Amino acid sequence: MIKLKVIVLSGYGLNCEEETAYAFVSAGAFSKIVHINDLIANKKQLNDYQIFAVPGGFAYGDDTGSGNAYALKLKNHLWTEIKKFIEKDHLVIGICNGFQILVNLGLLPALDKKYGERQAVLLPNDSGRYTVRWIDLKITNQTHWFSGIKTISLPIAHGEGKFYAPANILSQLKKRKLIAAQYTKGEIYKYQRMEPNPNGSLDDIAAITDETGRILGMMPHPERAIFFNQLPYWPVLKEEYLRKGLKIPEFGPGLKIFQNAVKYFI
Repeated sequence: MIKLKVIVLSGYGLNCEEETAYAFVSAGAFSKIVHINDLIANKKQLNDYQIFAVPGGFAYGDDTGSGNAYALKLKNHLWTEIKKFIEKDHLVIGICNGFQILVNLGLLPALDKKYGERQAVLLPNDSGRYTVRWIDLKITNQTHWFSGIKTISLPIAHGEGKFYAPANILSQLKKRKLIAAQYTKGEIYKYQRMEPNPNGSLDDIAAITDETGRILGMMPHPERAIFFNQLPYWPVLKEEYLRKGLKIPEFGPGLKIFQNAVKYFI
């Protein structure tokens, strides 16, 4: 059986490629980290992959806005190949900085399939601070990526995660059910009692898809929650499992998202 192949971009400040690639491998895929310059030098290699992943980080130091410079590099050198990639039955994910890149590139939300047209933006957090903590999400769009998930707790680490779109765009996102996940009060809130929405995103938006559901952008980091002991309250959960005589889980909630991507092609 030929393994599903995932390309994970790297370079110029992206710094979550190792964790993202490992998450896909843990889900059963073959994953390769490729520097953007190497992809530009050999554009045809994109044809070898079924999933295109843009991980988190601080590409170009967030100069000119988070994800903007990296998106321009993709647009100027790889746009034709990227368009061909998304026209096929392939998946794309952008996580944190990757989400910002996909939005700036115009792959999200791409209403009416206007790929390449920027229709939304990720702005600085209302707090004006870089925020690192865990949050709760409710899944509001059954994209393939979130299949079988109703709620999930994941970590965030960003300074520009406030999702914003003009009123007409926001209205269409709701109408077409392209809002994939929203910040909410859940398991994490029980422990930390902090504002559920960590950045001021309109309508508590944490993730969106395009109209095909195959392109996902999300601010939280699922690749940092693939093991049980990455949960911030895992010692408490461990005691609860032990006292009930239950087996302590090995994996965390984030792995399910990567497993869903692999299952999509099976």
